[in-house]
Amino acid sequence: MDTSRQNPAEQFADRRVLITGGLGFIGSNLAIALVKAGAQVTLLDALIPEHGGNWFNIEPVKGRVKVNISDMRDQHSLNQLVKGQDYVFNLAGQVSHGDSMRDPQLDLGVNCVSSMNLVEACLKHNPTAKLIYTSTRQVYGVPQFLPVTEDHPALPIDVNGINKLAAEYYHLLYQRAYDLKSTVLRLTNTYGPHQQIRNNRQGFIGIFIRQALLGEPIRVFGTGDQLRDYNHVDDVVDALMRAALCQECYGQVFNLGAPRSYSVNDLVLMLHKCTGVSYETVPFPQDKKSIDIGDYYGNYERFSRLTGWHPRIDLAEGVQSTLDFYRKHPKEYWK
Repeated sequence: MDTSRQNPAEQFADRRVLITGGLGFIGSNLAIALVKAGAQVTLLDALIPEHGGNWFNIEPVKGRVKVNISDMRDQHSLNQLVKGQDYVFNLAGQVSHGDSMRDPQLDLGVNCVSSMNLVEACLKHNPTAKLIYTSTRQVYGVPQFLPVTEDHPALPIDVNGINKLAAEYYHLLYQRAYDLKSTVLRLTNTYGPHQQIRNNRQGFIGIFIRQALLGEPIRVFGTGDQLRDYNHVDDVVDALMRAALCQECYGQVFNLGAPRSYSVNDLVLMLHKCTGVSYETVPFPQDKKSIDIGDYYGNYERFSRLTGWHPRIDLAEGVQSTLDFYRKHPKEYWK
């Protein structure tokens, strides 16, 4: 039996791991899981204001990880940090679709220049490292069919989608040209503890959770019938570890996803049941309407076949546990 498919964390004992964006939402959750598994973890984070880096995120493993505060746009810093690493999880980036339209140069630097610098650093200073890059479902643009498979055309409708797609290509190109092992996971609506919810820069789920906690009415754009698939961060962490351990994954792109989709209204109703928050539907603001993709849910069978990954946490369970977490830590995240 392939035990790595059942207990992937066990395979990271004594491995050296670099996580970019390591003080952020997904990076910190991954760091905690890897430290518990016995890995030697180094975190890199630029702590760009309002992008989600938070020292409190790594409180459970404080003193058990190395932390380097530097910007991936600085090639020299990366050259040193990649040396000797077995795995590099490239999770750093600018994730706000709206911000990418308002400040495209920043998005270009944080998503493209940073990723180019990383693959160059690995090529020159650690060519045996294995890279795992987190991209986004946004690269597909408006779905032409559902569920979306990896063969769907990539037609981004915002700057963020374009730059994340380019960063994917940097990783995959360096595998083809130089055998620098890289794999790409396209994430979809990740939520859970450690997400930056203090501002509106990390997706509508975080915004709705903050509003529910504060008792502010939730405003749903459009009809609210738009379908989405949601992944709890624990399931995403499991997927990242499985991708890193799967030799057949390198050189490929994979969707994550969920067994069923929910409408935005379904999510809001769950928050209403948990908190009593009120809600209403309102017309789409023009700047958000222009980059809305309508319904989206992805097919993740290709990744599941290779790695044995299946999401375990359904949305209702995940929403409740996420609210419980934030209620315990209001000053650190939303007050």
